[in-house]
Amino acid sequence: MSDDQPPPPRDRIDLRAWCLLLGSFTALMIAYFTLPLRYFGEDRPVVSWLVFAAVLIGMTWFLMARMIDILVGTGHHPGVWIIFLICLVLTVFASTYYVLGAQPDEFVGLNTRLDSLYFTVVTMATVGYGDITPSGQAPRLVVMLQIAYNFVFLAAAAGALSRQVRSGLESRVRRRS
Repeated sequence: MSDDQPPPPRDRIDLRAWCLLLGSFTALMIAYFTLPLRYFGEDRPVVSWLVFAAVLIGMTWFLMARMIDILVGTGHHPGVWIIFLICLVLTVFASTYYVLGAQPDEFVGLNTRLDSLYFTVVTMATVGYGDITPSGQAPRLVVMLQIAYNFVFLAAAAGALSRQVRSGLESRVRRRS
């Protein structure tokens, strides 16, 4: 960009960021439906739980960093990042449920990857239809972790994002007045 061109207006939607989000979500879904997730599970319980814990810690750190960016005002495209992280959380928990569902008597009604994704969305949305239920101790623990994760981290991220959007709208209204 040369010195005589004005910077792009901040009110304009950045299509590149939203296309990157769509591409990332597509890549997550392709990975979810194609990767050999059954590598984890009953045959490698220690590795499975360590990977799950490491991924949760990593997602939490990344989400906290994005929330701080939002609150401080230094983040670029915070809405895109928060939506991506929600999709990532969905994918991680769906993968975990799918692996746990392969073990006998751990879930009732969970047989496929789509069932796992559906159960994750229903749990995240706090709908709880009851057609898929965790019957084993490990799935119940993971469901409780997901609910806590949703309430603590995703709700806080959504709150921080809505606060930033509100303050941005208020400043635009003040500039136009």
